[in-house]
Amino acid sequence: MKKEIFQKIGIPEGIEAEIEGNEIRLRSEGNEIRKKFAVNKVSLEKKGGEIIVGSKKASKKEKKMINTIAAHIKNMVGGLQNEFEYKLKVCSTHFPISTEIKGNEVIIKNFLGEKTPRKSKILQGVKVKIEKDVITVSSHDKESAGQTASNLEKATWIRLRDRRIFQDGIFITSKAGKQI
Repeated sequence: MKKEIFQKIGIPEGIEAEIEGNEIRLRSEGNEIRKKFAVNKVSLEKKGGEIIVGSKKASKKEKKMINTIAAHIKNMVGGLQNEFEYKLKVCSTHFPISTEIKGNEVIIKNFLGEKTPRKSKILQGVKVKIEKDVITVSSHDKESAGQTASNLEKATWIRLRDRRIFQDGIFITSKAGKQI
């Protein structure tokens, strides 16, 4: 059964919002987040200080799309107000691991005694800070910060070894303010 579903997302003062087709652009104090959405039967419009996402004849599929787009917009607004921060811990029991930043990559040296260093990509707009064995990843864009943290964790993924014995690697300890 199709029915009319609309969600209103309030835009706080100090944040500018623009909608061009299926792209939403939010700006605040020199920071900008833009995101394109695949909107087939869902409409995006800005009225006053809020963004309205919805459809006049929405089925279950459109309802899911509306809720997903609204969640993304709320994350974009939240990211412009406060940066999203991920913390990772460098753990080494067998060989001491050293990490450093070169350009837009994190170089992981001496992982499990390997001679060639492993590399992890830092996405655009993400700040990475290394302090001894704690790596802090922060960005206004939640998806970029999360993907960069995941790239770091995945770079030290060990296959075909017992995880109870080989506990070396880089592990996410807190995600955007939530302890793990």
